[in-house]
Amino acid sequence: MAIEPPAATLGESVIAEETGLGRYQVEARVGSTAFLVDEPVAVGGLGSGPNPFDLMSAALGSCTAMTIRLYANKKAWPLSRVRVRVAHHRGELQERDVYSREIHLEGQLDDTQRARLVEIAERCPVHLSLERGADVTTTLAPATHALSGETGTLGEHMKNMEEACEA
Repeated sequence: MAIEPPAATLGESVIAEETGLGRYQVEARVGSTAFLVDEPVAVGGLGSGPNPFDLMSAALGSCTAMTIRLYANKKAWPLSRVRVRVAHHRGELQERDVYSREIHLEGQLDDTQRARLVEIAERCPVHLSLERGADVTTTLAPATHALSGETGTLGEHMKNMEEACEA
């Protein structure tokens, strides 16, 4: 039986639990925030939230926008708005996933600044995690074990974004 590591070594964690409504609806809890994850009605869900791949696309898009914003602020560049569109595609289950990212930068930026912000986007922590892949470990908790809502070490993503912006 696997021994669960102390919460401090888990990093940021999410609790995902079935709601009992519909076939697939899950409530995801991160700290004090909760949101629904579901499948579209067309495939048997309630359509009450994004599906898991939508969340991965949202993670990539939001991390990209945040990392670009952090870098532009550090440089005091005139970036007025960042918008990122992400599309996910995979043909078969064993095929490699493809995320297409389109970045829109608004503001009085010159070509050199725009190019640098695209370079910074390539270093956002979620991009790097998807690009290099991840190791996933799974343990089965004892039947009497309740999951706590604690999120372990907070700020891991912010620390990674700041590291990505170091030039």
